[in-house]
Amino acid sequence: MINSIDIDMTNSLEKKEIKINSSVENLTYVEKEIESTFDEFNISFDLFGNVLIAVTEAVNNAISYGNRNDVTKEVNIEFSTLNNRLSVVVADQGQGFDYESLPDPTDPENIEKLEGRGIFLMKSLSDHLLFKNNGSSVEMHFKYK
Repeated sequence: MINSIDIDMTNSLEKKEIKINSSVENLTYVEKEIESTFDEFNISFDLFGNVLIAVTEAVNNAISYGNRNDVTKEVNIEFSTLNNRLSVVVADQGQGFDYESLPDPTDPENIEKLEGRGIFLMKSLSDHLLFKNNGSSVEMHFKYK
């Protein structure tokens, strides 16, 4: 587990980056880092639940699907804040996926299927969601006061 913190106060930009190996046991560590990020960046905890669920879903997907639970591969999580917006980027070392063709988990015929639920949560809980690098990186934005 690698942890590097880079806080740059120019233009009110704050950044923090952590790297973990692809083990689901590291999700507890990520949860603690999300909480400490809220403290370090002085973000209102009103937003905490949304960020916690969305980011842990993204990290879990990166570990399980992107890196296929290969502990030799890393997941990079970058937190940054600027102008009352928290951005979180979660990137894995996998091949990516076709994020355009996920089944809608709210469609009655997909109610029993697990595919797409995590991404549905990320979309619902963030203000903006963007996939990059063929889907091996996801960027989420959360607005706060």
